[in-house]
Amino acid sequence: MKDPFSQRLDSYEKEINDAIEAGKVREVPLSELRRIREKFAQAATYTKERIRKDRRVSLRVNDRDLDAIQARAAANGLPYQTLIATILHQVAVGKLAVTL
Repeated sequence: MKDPFSQRLDSYEKEINDAIEAGKVREVPLSELRRIREKFAQAATYTKERIRKDRRVSLRVNDRDLDAIQARAAANGLPYQTLIATILHQVAVGKLAVTL
């Protein structure tokens, strides 16, 4: 019988639902879930301590440039401020070259 709610699912939800129905999803034992959660909690703590945002910066940006950055960030599921901070970090550590 067809699930009456399947018509209301977005593509990501449908992918999950299809995996469940196909038996591709396994139940995770509580002990493993706790271990995974602890691992992610440690990673989050490390990241929060290591990548502290110490200073605010205010700058003017061309409207078209900001619109393009916001669109690119949205397409990747990021806040645009995060994308800008990532670009600045990559320039600062030499991973992204800027021609002046």
